[in-house]
Amino acid sequence: MRRSEVLSAESVACLNTALGCLKNIWEEIGIPEDQRIQRTEAVKNYIKGLLDMMILEEENLRKSLRSSIEKSRKELDTLCRELQLSPFKGDSGTMLQVDKDLRVRVEALMKQKSQRMQELKDLREQDQDLCDILCTDSFSLIPDAHTVPSLQQLQHFRQHLASLAAEKERRRSVFVGLKKQIILCMEDLEQLPDTSFERDVVHEDEDAFCLSEENIASLRLLLSTLEKRKAETAERCGVCRSRIRELWDRLELCQEERDALHQHMASSKKRNLEALQAELSRLEEMKLGRIRDLIKGIRLEMASYWDLCFLSAEEQQAFIPYCSDDFTEELLAVHRAELQQLKQRYEAHRELFDSVRGWEDSWKLFLELEKKATDPSRFNNRGGNLLKEEKQRTDLLKSLTKLEKKLKVQMEAWTEQEGQEFLVRGHNFLQFVEAHWERHRTEKEREKLERHLKKSRQTEEDMLYGTVKRTPSKHKLPGNNTPGKTRKLNGTSSTLRSALGTLCLSPGPRPALTASKALFARTPGRPGRPRAGLPEQNKENVSNPNRKDVGAASGSPATPQRNVSINSVASTYSEFARDLSKVSRSPCNMGALNSTALTPVHWEEKRAERPPMSGF
Repeated sequence: MRRSEVLSAESVACLNTALGCLKNIWEEIGIPEDQRIQRTEAVKNYIKGLLDMMILEEENLRKSLRSSIEKSRKELDTLCRELQLSPFKGDSGTMLQVDKDLRVRVEALMKQKSQRMQELKDLREQDQDLCDILCTDSFSLIPDAHTVPSLQQLQHFRQHLASLAAEKERRRSVFVGLKKQIILCMEDLEQLPDTSFERDVVHEDEDAFCLSEENIASLRLLLSTLEKRKAETAERCGVCRSRIRELWDRLELCQEERDALHQHMASSKKRNLEALQAELSRLEEMKLGRIRDLIKGIRLEMASYWDLCFLSAEEQQAFIPYCSDDFTEELLAVHRAELQQLKQRYEAHRELFDSVRGWEDSWKLFLELEKKATDPSRFNNRGGNLLKEEKQRTDLLKSLTKLEKKLKVQMEAWTEQEGQEFLVRGHNFLQFVEAHWERHRTEKEREKLERHLKKSRQTEEDMLYGTVKRTPSKHKLPGNNTPGKTRKLNGTSSTLRSALGTLCLSPGPRPALTASKALFARTPGRPGRPRAGLPEQNKENVSNPNRKDVGAASGSPATPQRNVSINSVASTYSEFARDLSKVSRSPCNMGALNSTALTPVHWEEKRAERPPMSGF
């Protein structure tokens, strides 16, 4: 059961209940029957009037709903025709639902119509602006301004405007790019706008310029003309720069003269071209006056490449113009062509030439190390370089062997490629290397023979004059002697000198030894083994055949028994030191003698400081 029916039943029940209550009240009051009827009739009339009034109001509402539905239907049909939509079908449902649906639909269509008209207005304004800039006709999609466009028409209009906007941006970007290039070209050419079109392009605002196809084509033509002029100028500048640099190098101009043209060596403007042409004219005049120097410079460079390519004298002499003295442009061109060929040859086989050059450098270093290895003075070096040099020499010998093997492979590849053997200054390289090694072996044999002969001569001299004692000496340390020690050394200098005069005698006749000198004499029992020493430290030990000893100078007779060699006296420094120590402990005045602390260097320094002492 519907709720409205329930409410109706409840209304009837309420009415019956109310009438029952009234009846009870009337009975309790005691109202007579005729009055009860009147009162009941009044209640009925009141309720009936109220219900009739309510029914009338509802009837009016139904009429207004029908009128509203009819009006909405008419408006809806009109809007559907204007908007080119299918008719609206909304008859199903109650009157309230239909009226509501129709009003909502009408409002939506009215809003849609307003939006379409506003969009059409905006699109037409945009179309007019684009057409003015692009110099094209307006879009004639809708001739009547009051007609509502359809969705398809608006979409077509939007697409048309989008294509126009894209074309505008494309043309604008093309225009901006062309304008920048045109301005740059005019600046490089130092040219001002001549025509009205050029002035509009350069000076007019970019947004105000008409972006028509004709204007874009004219811009491209103008830019092409300017770029052609600029390219011609740049090409002429490049030719001038290349020629100027070449003449600078050939004429050997100083850096100051080159820097004067530095600002014109990068740009290719009109003023740069004029400056380059002026400089080129000046250099050409200088070249004509210095063509002799140019040819000589090329010849020097050719000589360096001859050396780099290891050409022989015959190959060098094959270039006959090298010796010509007729210095002309033709001769210069011939020299340049020959130099270019040499450069190409060197660059084509640079690795091979560098390998040969590396072998020669390594060979020179090897010979230097070999020479150092035969130098006796290197043993005086205490810095540890002997081991380093020996290791370097061994490594270098190994590297030479590896390099020769590598070069042999490269020579074979050269022979296969060039069809001829590789020559180093006219000689086969492998034979060239073998000749160097053979020369090195011969030189070593010669040096060995010379050392042997020198040693033989020294042996003969020793047998004739006696063996020279070479006692190693200590280096004097500066500033270590105290004043007391200096006085002691000075006091014993003459004594030591006398002792040396007694020991280091010549092979000639000698006088008889005195009692004091006999302390130093020894019978030749064990000859000492020669010891190496510095020559300047053993001068006092070398016997002089022309020197007279102390005994001869004093007039003492010489006896054959005393004429013995140096081997018959103290043969070593240690034996001499022991004898000298014994003398220092004798009753003689030897207090100032400092035992055996003096080295032969000290002997040489002290001998000249004091006169001989009479103790000996």
